[in-house]
Amino acid sequence: MANTDSRVTIHMAASLDGFIARTDGSVDWLETADEFAAGDAMDPGFVEAFLKTIDCYVMGSRTYETALGFESKGLGWAYGDTPTFVLTHRQLPRTRNSVEFYSGDLAPFVNGRLRPAFRSIWFAGGGRVAADCLRLGLADEVRYSILPILIGEGIPFFDKLDKDVALHLAEVKAYRSGMVELRYEVRQ
Repeated sequence: MANTDSRVTIHMAASLDGFIARTDGSVDWLETADEFAAGDAMDPGFVEAFLKTIDCYVMGSRTYETALGFESKGLGWAYGDTPTFVLTHRQLPRTRNSVEFYSGDLAPFVNGRLRPAFRSIWFAGGGRVAADCLRLGLADEVRYSILPILIGEGIPFFDKLDKDVALHLAEVKAYRSGMVELRYEVRQ
């Protein structure tokens, strides 16, 4: 039985036109920033404390490979020692003990394995994984960090949803960098 206290969040940063990566998978545009004086500052202490509230991450294989690429460039591993589950059928390098690979059905994995063990479950990419999570009714909320850039084409935030998903806007935050974060609750 699923832990009723657990919460599944889908979170991604995307361009204003709704893309999480260029068509070739690159995310070089993530470093873009604007200046919005009335926005909140991204205080490193606040960010660090917030990240400690996340109990586990779930991501697709391409998102994992992107994270490994950032790490190999000296930018660090963004997920710390938090358990990270990578959804894949491929053989990928496992560079730390906190990473586990999974290749079965998503609903039993989330409801039977993750919800009983973790309170705050964050899906951190990609578009197909986010769409599957919504399609299967697994998500409780969607957090959409919109960066101040249009990239014209790329990999969409949600890959081919086959039905409407009703949302309720719960929070809006603007940051000095020009990023806007929207937090929606999924209306089941």
